[in-house]
Amino acid sequence: MISQKANWRQVGNVSVLDMDGNIRISDSSVTLQEAIRGLLAEGRNQVLLNLARVGYIDSLGLGELISIHITLKKNGGQIKLLHLTQRLRELMTITKLLTVFDVYEDEAEALDSFREGDLEIAGPQPFLVAVH
Repeated sequence: MISQKANWRQVGNVSVLDMDGNIRISDSSVTLQEAIRGLLAEGRNQVLLNLARVGYIDSLGLGELISIHITLKKNGGQIKLLHLTQRLRELMTITKLLTVFDVYEDEAEALDSFREGDLEIAGPQPFLVAVH
């Protein structure tokens, strides 16, 4: 029985995955794995994972999130989390994963954070030293 769904939408250069259901390796996180693989195959490596409708993530599901984080990073991208439920926030705090993932409560703010990461400095910048 599949207890997870992933709806995908594109907002600028960010792929937003709206998850619905539990993330458990035993029966359904294949949906999340397949969604990420599909996005990478299309060259989409900036992912915002909306967890507002996810009630539970098992330990293997947490491991899968870390694996996705590493895979996206290796491919020049990143994953950020949106709308953690109270239960998920507690789990991420206990496991210290809040130090690994950027977490947002506001979608617009989360989307803006991807744009900030895209800013690059064009050419060398002057280095000023105050001489007394």
